[in-house]
Amino acid sequence: MTLITVLEWIGEPQTAALFGLTTGLIFGVAAQRSAFCLRASVAEFAQGNLGSRMAVWLLAFSTALVWTQLAELTGFLHSPEARMMAVPGSVSGAIVGGSLFGAGMIMARGCSGRLLVLAATGNMRALVAGLVFAVVAQMALRGWLAPLRAWIAELWVTPGGQNFSLLAALHLPQGAGLGVGLVFAVVALWLARRNRVSRRILFTASGVGFAVAVGWVLTYALSQTAFEPVQVESATFTGPSANMLMFFLTANPRLEFDIGLVPGVFLGAFLAAAMGRELRWQGFEGARPMRLSLLGAALMGMGGMLAGGCAIGAGVTGGSIFVGTAWLALFCMWLGGMATHWLLAHRGA
Repeated sequence: MTLITVLEWIGEPQTAALFGLTTGLIFGVAAQRSAFCLRASVAEFAQGNLGSRMAVWLLAFSTALVWTQLAELTGFLHSPEARMMAVPGSVSGAIVGGSLFGAGMIMARGCSGRLLVLAATGNMRALVAGLVFAVVAQMALRGWLAPLRAWIAELWVTPGGQNFSLLAALHLPQGAGLGVGLVFAVVALWLARRNRVSRRILFTASGVGFAVAVGWVLTYALSQTAFEPVQVESATFTGPSANMLMFFLTANPRLEFDIGLVPGVFLGAFLAAAMGRELRWQGFEGARPMRLSLLGAALMGMGGMLAGGCAIGAGVTGGSIFVGTAWLALFCMWLGGMATHWLLAHRGA
């Protein structure tokens, strides 16, 4: 069955949502089984360790780079058409938003993507924090926080009306992106071997990165076939969480990639946890952890909107096509996360 046949059969919005659901299912299963989490990696690194958490994150990141760059080189993706690359990037937003997001994910004990995966396993702490994240993200997008977000984002914007490619800025050929991904993969596998990470974890961690590439390829193919304009995008959770919230609150909701992605991740993580017998109810462990978690979720909501994406959206998805501000945002997430981890550790939190 060709893509044109699918479009004629179910329609363009439904196809976009189906592609989001497919991407989300792969991501949800892989993230749950591998325990993929940027927050855990940052905390581990802040303690001076290069352990299994770092190996898992690096493998997922490198897999996203390798598969996405292969798609670029073989014509299955043209990254300049991606939404992240085609619009102006905010350097100030990446710095401030990335730092806020990094601090928030430490306080909330998980980035927005990780909270969604945990919520699917019965973790009520993650579910509540995820709802706060979505509400604040919507407030930063179109609500009371939108003027503040816009002011910070407009302080320093990339010139030329679009973002910039890190490869182009460094005067590197397109094939260099694949080389960077392979270098990261070698480091990840070395760390995995040193920490005795199982083959199952390695396989599922690489599935996280593969899901990102799948999203890019599917939406690009749809953009080349559909009659109406289609955004070329992949896995991210700041905008989709806000859009998913409004999907249930508006009278005439619109189906799109984002609307399939979030339930896809939830369903994939739920099925993976059920098969692994890891479904269990969990809640807050006290008043102080609850306050930290909710405040952290709010910081992630604002930070993710400023940074142009979350730890997945900017950090892995944007990074896989070498969006300049995405790499800057990821760097600031690491800095903000490590600083917050250090502060909380010294305060005995």
